Amino acid sequence: MTPGPAPEDAVDELPAVAPQLRELRRRAGLTLEAAAARARLSPAHLSRLETGRRQPSLPLLLGLARTYGTTVSELLGETSAVADPIVRAGGPGAREADGWTYWQAGGAGRGMQALRVHVPQGRGQDELVRVHPGEEWLYVLEGRLRLHLGDAEHLLEPGDSAHFDSLTPHRIGAASSGGAELLFVHTLLQSSLAGLCLGGAPTTTHHR
Repeated sequence: MTPGPAPEDAVDELPAVAPQLRELRRRAGLTLEAAAARARLSPAHLSRLETGRRQPSLPLLLGLARTYGTTVSELLGETSAVADPIVRAGGPGAREADGWTYWQAGGAGRGMQALRVHVPQGRGQDELVRVHPGEEWLYVLEGRLRLHLGDAEHLLEPGDSAHFDSLTPHRIGAASSGGAELLFVHTLLQSSLAGLCLGGAPTTTHHR
């Protein structure tokens, strides 16, 4: 008897995810129960992910990547060429999102992303409060920057820096008429320039 077509939901599955999840958990020396507890999942749910009976969402992939100390790319079984460690001054051009301008200052596809950013004064996103997993570090190069962390407000001058857990509600804005320029590093995995915590449309709470 000729088998019928595969169920529609099977077409969308990512076959590389299940074996990678199992292998990375074993490499980390974690039992199913221990890994599930760290990722805040039930053992049954993690078991279904490892056997391919359930496809993980992006938030689940991010959580599991952090649990196993890896990247989403590795969870998906992707391999990339060896990255050039040097980013030249005349490298990738500026990108703009909601009036904020970004220049790549680090290698692409890494768990830590580095940017140089120009923040104009008086843009609407100055009022956006963001909360997401990870850490952030910023260093003011020019102008003055207003940083809100939780209930506290900080005014940063050139040469000042801040390093904080990005689960703390936060927002930033330029406090000088010419805007502010800063170096910015964050650990939100696999973010695109258009959707970084510093800018982009605030479509989910995972933006900054």
